Amino acid sequence: MKYGIAVFPDKKVQEAADRLRTRHDPHHALIPAHMTVREAEPWAEEKLSAAITHLEAVSNALSPFTITFNRVSSFFPVSHVLYMALEDPSPMVRLHQSICTGPLALEAQRYVYTPHVTLAQQLTADEIYDLYSNWRLNKVNLTTTIDRIILLQQSEKGTWKEHRTFELKKP
Repeated sequence: MKYGIAVFPDKKVQEAADRLRTRHDPHHALIPAHMTVREAEPWAEEKLSAAITHLEAVSNALSPFTITFNRVSSFFPVSHVLYMALEDPSPMVRLHQSICTGPLALEAQRYVYTPHVTLAQQLTADEIYDLYSNWRLNKVNLTTTIDRIILLQQSEKGTWKEHRTFELKKP
């Protein structure tokens, strides 16, 4: 079974993202607007059990935090993705670093972790250019509190569902 770890912004942020994702993100129907914390991969039962124990420990040691999305950005030309970017990504980077230790340590990262909410992907270079030219002119000022980590499980149809939630509990 394939598992991944994400956080979900509040409904206000999800609705703003979904207005753009509906037409431009082929994964829109598979998972709500989210920020990936650790990429998905197949896990055996032992790894799932170790991951759950690890996520419980991480969530008990972390406090909820607030983040603000302040612009639309792009990974182009490395990847044909447009996304909502964070004003200060450091709280999400710290969360990622906390999670990606122990049994969830990453052997080799393919890229630098950049927390974001994907708005559009799998577009041509021309489509990326056109959308980015328009979307980057829109003001973005959306704040949300991150107070839980979600362990997701992918179904055989490709949709993602919540397998387990871990609330950030440190006062």
